[in-house]
Amino acid sequence: MARRHIRVVGAMLQNAEGRYLITQRPPKATLPLLWEFPGGRVEEAESDEEALAREIREEMGVEVEVLEQALHTHHEYPSYDIDFRVYRCRLASPESEIKHLRVHDHCWVKLEDMSKYQFPDADAKTLAKLLGLEA
Repeated sequence: MARRHIRVVGAMLQNAEGRYLITQRPPKATLPLLWEFPGGRVEEAESDEEALAREIREEMGVEVEVLEQALHTHHEYPSYDIDFRVYRCRLASPESEIKHLRVHDHCWVKLEDMSKYQFPDADAKTLAKLLGLEA
């Protein structure tokens, strides 16, 4: 049987204080309660940008402007592969209130404090690239 390949997009959303938004997966989700960049799967016939804006709207009830691609990584989990692309984003309205519609929690974190949170492997690879720990 062929391995599943899943295309996933994430948002590198930075606030005025230089902190990045991370969200916590729901308790009953795959990889429960781990932290991640907000985002999700790209549906068929959907662009990365459309998918990212939709996922953030569905998960947190806020609108974002999707800017340029910041990072791209590939990760192999035991039963599927992830093609993970991270885009720089900004809130369409900086005063928007983030709701927990499909996330357990959220927080704004300095890049150097990200290691205090447990991330899925694909997100951890992305963090390593952001922190300059991986080429």
